[in-house]
Amino acid sequence: MDRRTFLTLSAASLVVPFAAQAEALSYTPGLVQERLAKGETLFLDFTASWCSTCRSQGRTINALKAENPAYAQAVTFIDIDWDTYGTSELAQSLKIPRRSTLVVLKGDQELGRIVAQTGTAQIKALMDTALAASTS
Repeated sequence: MDRRTFLTLSAASLVVPFAAQAEALSYTPGLVQERLAKGETLFLDFTASWCSTCRSQGRTINALKAENPAYAQAVTFIDIDWDTYGTSELAQSLKIPRRSTLVVLKGDQELGRIVAQTGTAQIKALMDTALAASTS
């Protein structure tokens, strides 16, 4: 492999995770209800910038979205800043116990939840649940 090809591929590999990450919406009050009313399947990520578990989950979510574009195409990903919205009405109504909680919603149903788990298999299973719900 020549140097130019190597540099191009290296640069591309750095951009893909950030492109996948850019697809997540930042939560604002009312956003979840608005998107659910439209019939969307939501993947909520209660996250904090200082949380190492949250960062690990985020890397895994982004890698899985990069591997399978169907996730980003069919599921609405919403990042909810724990420091701002950890005690919000949304967090209280869903009984979110802490940051690093991932929740899948469709309609008025919670389809799955992971709390403080960073395993790829567990996160993929939750994302697969969201994907299946969005195509049904």
